[in-house]
Amino acid sequence: MAAPRSVRFDEDVLSRLDRYVREHPGSSSSSVANMFIDEALRSHEHPGVIFRPGPTGRRAALSGGPDVWEVIGALKDIRDENPEADPASLLAELAEVTGLTATIAGIAVRYYAAYPGEIDERIVLNRETADREERLWEAQQAILRKPHS
Repeated sequence: MAAPRSVRFDEDVLSRLDRYVREHPGSSSSSVANMFIDEALRSHEHPGVIFRPGPTGRRAALSGGPDVWEVIGALKDIRDENPEADPASLLAELAEVTGLTATIAGIAVRYYAAYPGEIDERIVLNRETADREERLWEAQQAILRKPHS
């Protein structure tokens, strides 16, 4: 539940906040301030995690790297293939598969430990989108194929 709080912003911060709200219809100063403060606190708690915009909304990502959901999706695939693997082996294989260092891959795992629902939801959303796009591509190909006479 949201709790009201009085916050004073510097004029230049307030000006940028107002501009952001104007550029993003449907948002409000309150919702945008909440989003950015939440993201800043999460980034502070999880160094190496940033947030980037995209067609499906803002999402957690590794600075200079992939989205957290992509790393965790790969981790789940690895674990499904080798359910008996120990944590060190899983992390090493995750690093190899993703091209990240074990330390950077570990940042994604740590973020996931804190926010599993958010990341699991993103994984499901992206898999559903990929499945839908594949079905559409197959339908397009069927339409474009030359019919046999």
